[in-house]
Amino acid sequence: MENKFNISVLIDGDNAQPKLIKEIIEEVSKYGKATIRRIYGDWTSQQMNSWKAIINQHSITPIQKFSYTTGKNSTDGALIIDAMDILHGKNTEGFCIVSSDSDYTGLAKRIREEGLFVMGIGEKKTPTAFVKSCEVFTYTENLKNEENEEAVETFESEENNTKTSKVKKQITNKKTKITTKKTILLKEDWKTVMKAFDISINEEDKAHISTLGLNIRKIDPSFDPRSYGFKSLTKLFENIDKFEVIKNEVGDLNHPLLRMK
Repeated sequence: MENKFNISVLIDGDNAQPKLIKEIIEEVSKYGKATIRRIYGDWTSQQMNSWKAIINQHSITPIQKFSYTTGKNSTDGALIIDAMDILHGKNTEGFCIVSSDSDYTGLAKRIREEGLFVMGIGEKKTPTAFVKSCEVFTYTENLKNEENEEAVETFESEENNTKTSKVKKQITNKKTKITTKKTILLKEDWKTVMKAFDISINEEDKAHISTLGLNIRKIDPSFDPRSYGFKSLTKLFENIDKFEVIKNEVGDLNHPLLRMK
């Protein structure tokens, strides 16, 4: 996608996690520029206090929505109305809806019908209907996978500590075991990969991993190698016994291919 690809990030403050806002913005930035950034909620309630110290750091505009009825969430209505205004304003090429609420399923479908890019970010409890309505859906659980690296950095800063060195060694060994262990995909994920592989292969029964990745997302918007502990599809397939990753260097770039063993 082009650098000018503008994405409107709309956050349901009642269904998102403040501690992950940095990772959320970074995830959106993989697909375009997060130009419009808005978060919706009742800012008079204590529930929104955890957001107040964070939104200015990430240039997010708070949108006030009072809860007129007890037990009834009015945030989703405000977000949907705003999204439609932005959609018809034609000043954005895509949307990111940050929520785990199925109420945004219709909105995601409507945006997609207009030919615009739509992604979602939410927890794994997000209903399938909303997930499948997006082109890309990222689970927030996959945005939290840096714990081991942070632990190693902490231990390295504490020199001359024998006990710390032992723990650091244990973590490093554990990490090595994780990365060298062969991976077995869940049944549904395996079906997704095989369907995508079948429509991606060329006459030599090989598939470009980049093309395969696009086709996987068309079938399952939530498929993510980070769910298995890998940062890229290439690394994931290198750890699946039934596949072989082949280097395919074109100039200074590598466009890896995949084939069945």
